[in-house]
Amino acid sequence: MRHVLSVLVENEPGVLSRVVGLFSGRGFNIETLNVGPTLEDGISLMTITTSGDEQIIEQITKQLRKLVTVVKVVDLTHLQSVEREMVLIKVNAEDDRRAEILRIADIFRCKVVDVSSNELTLEITGDQGKIKAIVSLLQRFGIKEFARTGTVAMRRSMQME
Repeated sequence: MRHVLSVLVENEPGVLSRVVGLFSGRGFNIETLNVGPTLEDGISLMTITTSGDEQIIEQITKQLRKLVTVVKVVDLTHLQSVEREMVLIKVNAEDDRRAEILRIADIFRCKVVDVSSNELTLEITGDQGKIKAIVSLLQRFGIKEFARTGTVAMRRSMQME
């Protein structure tokens, strides 16, 4: 099962290496990894997606919490959360196909971030399902380049009912 871990860490040299080493040393795979600073000086947020059963994920979170540089670990998998990824896709866009590609981009609320006489570069932001859907639609035009961020996620706010 896919799990999304939110890990607050002290932003210091070697912290990424220690976290990644924990995974690789125990034979766990990191599917995506996204790291960035928070609003608090010296603290960064790592969003890690990995797969495993509950026992494996429990073992991973316990081991992460033992690292001195780790401030907090939250498994967002069973919590109400928001997930997003960003993708840049460069697509063949000859004159006769350009309008169709732009219609697809509009439907998926993509941004055109670069244009040439025979290519369009699109920026797509969304969850894994949205990304998968637009990639499958654009493949028939010929995808020339593809760059994808890892998952960024956070717990949803409490909803008033």
